[in-house]
Amino acid sequence: MSKIKNISSIEVSDTEIIAGIAVGDNRIINKIYKSFFPSIAHMIVSNNGSNDEAKDVFQEAVMVLYDKITQQQFELNSKLSTFLYAVSRRLWLKQLSRKGHTLNTTDISDFEDILHVEEDIQEHQEIENQFEQMNEAMYQLGEPCQTLLKDFYIKNLSMQEITEKFGYTNSDNAKTQKYKCLQRLKKIFFTNKIKE
Repeated sequence: MSKIKNISSIEVSDTEIIAGIAVGDNRIINKIYKSFFPSIAHMIVSNNGSNDEAKDVFQEAVMVLYDKITQQQFELNSKLSTFLYAVSRRLWLKQLSRKGHTLNTTDISDFEDILHVEEDIQEHQEIENQFEQMNEAMYQLGEPCQTLLKDFYIKNLSMQEITEKFGYTNSDNAKTQKYKCLQRLKKIFFTNKIKE
């Protein structure tokens, strides 16, 4: 095993993480918590959970991963973050159903039904892919459209603020420009999808 003093500041691939788990490398376990817990905690806290419940669910998800790696030939068919997110989400939904919370989902079957986890993974991957494609389309869009759309949709600037920032004569001109930028973005996005 290589001697790495501070693994938390080093990028580690999913394959290296799985290999580290297989040999019981505690530094890798710590890396998993540091890298993947925040998004899972956010998901659970945003859905009627506490930080302590998030820790419990994440711990259980890591144990599921550990069991899969050590007890069978484990083949990761997604990003590790996607796998842990899907398993944690499934565990949290199951826990919520036990507490009697109504869920916007159909029958939550037993966790061991791996098909549901794989569906969650696939759904999460599709969303990740769409974000990546949208980021690529935004990059191709260029300026000033890129900044204008980010200011409106992400920073929530008003049309008046955008008019002043970009020097348009009035907010109607800013709206027209935003519409043209959005149309160009859609065209780039869908052209890229067709090329795939």
